[in-house]
Amino acid sequence: MIDLKKDIDSLSNFKRESSKFIRRMKSSGSPVVLTINGKAELVVQDAASYQRLLDKAARYDASDTLRQSLDDVAKGRTRPLRQALEQLGNEE
Repeated sequence: MIDLKKDIDSLSNFKRESSKFIRRMKSSGSPVVLTINGKAELVVQDAASYQRLLDKAARYDASDTLRQSLDDVAKGRTRPLRQALEQLGNEE
């Protein structure tokens, strides 16, 4: 979660004090929102935290697909495999 008091800063400050920002990101696991002319433009985070974010997104996608598939089965929006394969074989 982004802490609005600590995790938003200017790109200029980030450039000047990048080692400080990197240490803070690695220890906290929180990203930093960088602003340009007062407007949020970039989000920077350490590689380990980014990988965890990607892993969570992948798990969510898999769970969502499974949930949709179970809903299809429950609502009768499926057909037997043989029937589907026969239909695929007949399409040209």
